[in-house]
Amino acid sequence: MEFEISFQESNPGHKEAVVIERREQGPSPETPSETSRASIRGRVDRRAKPSFRRLDIGSIDPQELDSYADRIVYQTLPWIKFIAQTQHAEPVLAALSLHDETLGYFTGLIVKKFGFKILGSPFPGWNTPYMGFNLRPDVTRSLAAEALVDFAFDHLKCHHIELMDRYMVPEDYSHLGFETSMFDSFELDLSLTEDELWRNMRKDCRESIRKAERSEVVVEEAHDIAFADDYYEQLKHVFAVKNSVPPFGVDRVRQMIAFMEPTGNLLMLRARNKEGTCIATSIRPAMNGIVFAWGSASWRHFSRVKPNEMLQWYAIKYWKARGMRTFDLVGRGDYKLKYGSHPIVVPWVRKSRNPGIAFLRFSAEEMFRAAQDTFGKLAHIAESFRKH
Repeated sequence: MEFEISFQESNPGHKEAVVIERREQGPSPETPSETSRASIRGRVDRRAKPSFRRLDIGSIDPQELDSYADRIVYQTLPWIKFIAQTQHAEPVLAALSLHDETLGYFTGLIVKKFGFKILGSPFPGWNTPYMGFNLRPDVTRSLAAEALVDFAFDHLKCHHIELMDRYMVPEDYSHLGFETSMFDSFELDLSLTEDELWRNMRKDCRESIRKAERSEVVVEEAHDIAFADDYYEQLKHVFAVKNSVPPFGVDRVRQMIAFMEPTGNLLMLRARNKEGTCIATSIRPAMNGIVFAWGSASWRHFSRVKPNEMLQWYAIKYWKARGMRTFDLVGRGDYKLKYGSHPIVVPWVRKSRNPGIAFLRFSAEEMFRAAQDTFGKLAHIAESFRKH
């Protein structure tokens, strides 16, 4: 998941009506690498009952999967292997079929928590905002979601499922008894010209980029595993200012780079000041028309030269030049509006075999957050003693 750029205030944005309209309209039919929501409504007989069939992930042709217009980088096999490695999770790839005809696929992983099997697509703590389905244009996500419930509980024998599919809308799941919350984010239209993107940014954002240029801040693309250490040291600093600690270790960043950097779907950037010091970092994966903000970090004492805004502008131009049409800034923070983005919300749905499992899941999440705050405060106290 994206971490907020350091030392900028963030407040929740929540404009569901805007998002639902956008999701219904969907990407333009003229852009083949994104799915049109209007085109997938109701052309498969709703009286039919498609079902999921689990596949051997080692025998799958990645090109077949990646050919689906609604496929995103977080559903690719390298990303799935990254999660499996770092979360000790079991990958699940399943084909949605009807009368031996393949209608699409589902991507997720199984983890065990407190003795319960959980099917996540994705699950909190995976640093993965979205997964879900890849479907033919004539197949609704409503049909896929209904089949997924049967597949998860009856075939996989899971106790709990979680799903956040970037193209889902409430009518896809409202009849299935899912518990629902909304994931707030912001989206930027990269199909605009570069001049339009520049003009759509707020004046203060444009001035920050100009200040970085005047201060001789330089952006460089990174391809080395040592980037993980630069990013993570800055990330620890960002959390320390808030008396907290990152929810994962540096090894997770190294693993992500090891799996994803060879694919060409990962942009890692360093910002250096005129003395050559790395003062800010960002990580932006992308594929199939959509860029995602995965992580950003910087040193507070260098914030006056505005490296974060310069890194974001570089990423926008980089991925636009490579055919990306949408930039999901991933997560809350009204400061993201300065880039010319607009708020969106994506449904995050969950279902358990019984209410007790759902209670344990949320209790565990709250305990983790409390522990994270405690460790952060202890680290802050230890650092204060060290300095004195």
